[in-house]
Amino acid sequence: MERTALAPEDVLKDFMPINGTDYLELYVSNAKQAAHYYKSAFGFKSLAYAGLETGLKDRESYVVVQDKIRLVLTSPLRSGTAIGKHIDKHGDGVKVTALWVDDAKHAYQEAVARGAKSFMEPEVLEDEDGKIVRAGIHTYGEVIHIFIERSNYNGVFLPGFKEWKTEYNPSPVGLKYVDHMVGNVELGQMNEWVKFYEEVMGFTQILSFDDKDISTEYTALMSKVMSNGNGRIKFPINEPAPGLKKSQVDEYLEFYEGAGVQHIAVATDNIIQTISELKSRGVEFLKVPDTYYDVLADRVGEIDEDIEALRPLGILVDRDEEGYLLQIFTKTVQARPTMFFEIIQRKGANSFGKGNFKALFEALEREQELRGTL
Repeated sequence: MERTALAPEDVLKDFMPINGTDYLELYVSNAKQAAHYYKSAFGFKSLAYAGLETGLKDRESYVVVQDKIRLVLTSPLRSGTAIGKHIDKHGDGVKVTALWVDDAKHAYQEAVARGAKSFMEPEVLEDEDGKIVRAGIHTYGEVIHIFIERSNYNGVFLPGFKEWKTEYNPSPVGLKYVDHMVGNVELGQMNEWVKFYEEVMGFTQILSFDDKDISTEYTALMSKVMSNGNGRIKFPINEPAPGLKKSQVDEYLEFYEGAGVQHIAVATDNIIQTISELKSRGVEFLKVPDTYYDVLADRVGEIDEDIEALRPLGILVDRDEEGYLLQIFTKTVQARPTMFFEIIQRKGANSFGKGNFKALFEALEREQELRGTL
C-alpha cells in the first residue's frame, strides 16, 4: 500500500474549492416507493418534490434528507425518456453527484479548461426564495458532477421543487454526512480516472491499494483514493484485477453494464446504535465469520467499544496511524447486484479499513456464490 497525505501547499493551490456533497441523485424505477424505503429503512425524512404538480411532464423527483445527506430519487413518467433508458441499461443507481461550491461558474470553467467534457453550461435558476447557479461535467460511465452554488438561495431545496410534507417521517438513525463514494471502472481505466481527478479537478491521491492488499483465494481488485483539497470529498476508484473467479467489481460491471457508483459511505457518531436501529428496520448487512472477533483485540488494540457488542451486529474495526474506524456494509439495495451502502464511524482514522478487506471480500464472495455469479 502506498499512502500520501495532503500537504499544505496542495490545499493552498486548490483551484476548485468544494464545500461538501450537496446531494446525490439516483435514477430509480419507482421514486415514490424508493423514497418510502429510504425513509422507513434508513431514517430519512421528506424534504422536497418536483413532478406533475410543479410543471414537469416527463419525470418526478422525491428528495429525502437526514442531517447533511440529501438523496434525490428520480423516475420517468413516460416511456422513451433518457432517464428511462438509463434505468433500463443500468438499473437503479447514482446518476448525479452534486458538489457544493461557492462559485459554480468558476468551478465549471476550471474543469472544462483542464479537459472535462461539459454536461451543462452554467445556468441560473430562480424563484421567490432566491437563485442558485449550477453547471455540470461528465465523469466515469454515465455519472455526472453538478456544481451547485446556493449562497443566494433560501428555499427548501432548489428552484422548481416544492416542500414535500408528509405525516410519515420515521425517526433518524444517526446518519450524518457522505464520508466517501466509490466508483467501479473497467479494467485498465482506474489510472485514467485518477489522472482526470488530478488534472481536471485538482484532487490528490491519498491512498493506493493493489491486488496484494485487496484479494482472497479467488478474487482481487485494485483501488486508488482521490481527495479534494480540504478532504471533504473522497472518491475511491476501483478496477478489477485478474483472479481465479469473477470479482465483485466484475459482477458490478456486468450487471450495471458499465462503470458507475459502487457504494455510498455515510458517517455516524454511534455505529452500534445506528446499526441496531437499521437492523430493526429490515436493512440487511454482509456478515463476517464469528472468528473475526476472536482475534480483533490482538489486531487493532484497545478500543472504546465492547467487542461483544460489535460481534452480533457484524461491525468491523481497523486501525491506522491516526486512530481507528468502525464500518459495516449493507447487501445490495436494489434488484441488480450493484450499489450498496457502507456505514462508517471514524475515531481518528483517515483510512478505509485495509485490515478488513479479506473478511469483507469473503463475505461478498459468499453472496456472489448464492447468486451464482462468482
